Amino acid sequence: MRDRIAKSFHKQGFMRSLDARIDSVTAGRVTLSVPVVPATSQQHGFAHAGLTFALGDSASGYAALSQMPEGSEVMTVEMKINLIAPADGVRLWAHGEVVKPGRRLVITRCTVEVERADGSRRDVALLQGTMIPV
Repeated sequence: MRDRIAKSFHKQGFMRSLDARIDSVTAGRVTLSVPVVPATSQQHGFAHAGLTFALGDSASGYAALSQMPEGSEVMTVEMKINLIAPADGVRLWAHGEVVKPGRRLVITRCTVEVERADGSRRDVALLQGTMIPV
């Protein structure tokens, strides 16, 4: 399963350009992370909400893919995000998970947390989405 997720993930030019990585893959759960660098920050120096969304969307999609049949790929149908705190740190971690697997649609959620320079972490966003196999 991890190889299948990795093969798809490495085709994503956007994730590659952000230096994102896969940190863990289990059935229905995927964790991705990305460094927070000046090029992905907003005017206050925090990680940009677009970075937070992109990472959470990808983690959610790969969590869904982990429960889809071999040969499937995945696309997002809809995704909602609640930004709950500034992403004031050095790395973002997105923990995507399947809430309800379905034959045509898969419901996911994701918690995105920021890691600070001292190693502490806190939640910065919650996402809920719907994925579809393609």
